[in-house]
Amino acid sequence: MMSPDRAFKASILVVDDKPANLRLLSQLLSEHSYNVRPVLSGAQAIAAAQALPPDLILLDIKMPEMDGYEVSRRLKDDPRTSLVPILFISALHETEDKVKAFEAGGVDYITKPFHADEVLARVRTQLMLQQLRRDLETELAERDNLIRDLQAYAHSVAHDLRSPLAGALGFAQLLDDPSFPLENEERQEYVRVVVESLEKANSIIDELLLLAEVRKSEISIEPLDMTLIVAQSLHRISILVAESGALITHPESWPSTVGYPAWIEEVWVNYITNAIKYGGRPPVIELGASHSDNGEVRFWVQDNGNGLSVEQQAMLFVPLTRLEMTRATGYGLGLSIVQRIVHKLNGRVGIESRGISGEGSRFYFTLPIAETGDASWLGPDMA
Repeated sequence: MMSPDRAFKASILVVDDKPANLRLLSQLLSEHSYNVRPVLSGAQAIAAAQALPPDLILLDIKMPEMDGYEVSRRLKDDPRTSLVPILFISALHETEDKVKAFEAGGVDYITKPFHADEVLARVRTQLMLQQLRRDLETELAERDNLIRDLQAYAHSVAHDLRSPLAGALGFAQLLDDPSFPLENEERQEYVRVVVESLEKANSIIDELLLLAEVRKSEISIEPLDMTLIVAQSLHRISILVAESGALITHPESWPSTVGYPAWIEEVWVNYITNAIKYGGRPPVIELGASHSDNGEVRFWVQDNGNGLSVEQQAMLFVPLTRLEMTRATGYGLGLSIVQRIVHKLNGRVGIESRGISGEGSRFYFTLPIAETGDASWLGPDMA
């Protein structure tokens, strides 16, 4: 439905060869905060509409040289103006005239003499229908994007699940094969490989479920206890931290921001995990935060890896991207999900890196600063 603000800015092209009628309609619409563009002929109407398509056209039928029917047909034949609704105005009252107007592409019909309330009601109705059409087009475009994303993700997941599942199946079959004797240590090693492979597969599935949740969930943002969120994030990856020998430092306190705790935990887990995988050996990682001038707080993870080139940075935060696959298993969804999470929480994501070995990279995300009583609702994300 068209909001008052959208109605206030609506552009209406009024076409009538009679100056008195043109003034009357223009004044009526202008008094109700519409942006009115008056013209006196069909040729002027076509030129004006093609130069800057309006939201609605009020078009007189009886005009010299080119009548309203012909103007409408030409506008409907032009892709630039074909979707602009045309509301005919005329002193003709015969049903045949009205049918001809609709056949020429009109959406409604106003008879002379004008009645102000009727004109305004029909204008509001057509503008509302026009906005609903635009909203529907936007939704359909977003759904097309969703379908393309899901197709890309399906291809990625099919590829990424194949390796761990094949590994788990192969070793499980060996464990179950009585003709293939195993020493106790070998059996334990095979079991470990099966468990690790299934954990990798489960991780991929978890990422897909998170992506679906981010796209569709209706959430309430709230003030964040970032100290607790960071602690929970580090606890989740404590085994990876221990096995890698990573040294991780972070502040004891954090700036106050708003968001959705469970999702922000996922962002930290993703960033820190990547810093461990792609950082130096051993990884030295610093977490931090700083205030910006636009009412945001920037949170960041700094690693000590080789850094990323401009070309590599351009590939980040898009689906299916993997870096240094020989060193770590990248599933392509992580940073894409991070971007969707942060954008839905009214923040931004990015990276700072000069591509210098040992200097590393800094991945960041921003969140709005918390205000007293700050809480708001965010609906499903169709992008």
